[in-house]
Amino acid sequence: MNPDTYGTPTDLPDEAYFDDVRSNAVFDAQLLREPLSVLPTHSPICFKGSDAVSEAMQAMQREHRGCVLVTEDGTLRTRLTGIFTERDILLRIINRGRNPATVTLAEVMVADPESLAADASIAWVLNKMSVGGFRHVPAVDEEGRPVTIVSVRDVVQFLVEAFPKEILNLPPEFGQPRYRTRDGA
Repeated sequence: MNPDTYGTPTDLPDEAYFDDVRSNAVFDAQLLREPLSVLPTHSPICFKGSDAVSEAMQAMQREHRGCVLVTEDGTLRTRLTGIFTERDILLRIINRGRNPATVTLAEVMVADPESLAADASIAWVLNKMSVGGFRHVPAVDEEGRPVTIVSVRDVVQFLVEAFPKEILNLPPEFGQPRYRTRDGA
């Protein structure tokens, strides 16, 4: 073995973390046919259109979310009527000098947002994100009620979990050798 490297990833003592994860995973079309339910999504945060933007912004910050959904009554029990995202904060609130405490979500949300059926595949959500330029795509039931919201972060997390050896086992910087000796104590 070369003294400057550990050799292959299996020669590393801390590689046991990856032992129970997919071995020899290959990216294929089957992965894209998986249903949205395999993604690590969160339950949507919902508001009514008459709620203040500042309330939605506080909820987004508190829950570390990039958007909230707007429904008829502010719950998951009624039809999706809009989406309000971080992009809307920048372009429709801050950029226009508006006060989030005095503006309602109905005034600045994207009304009747594009959505997917709750049983759609990962390929469909990627298509919506790519073609529409969306970072968040709501999934709704047959009645148009929100079931979940899929973010780009959810898709990335899914891919990292599917291919941990290929993604988490990279050197700290692009272009550096993958494995180096550890000098010192």
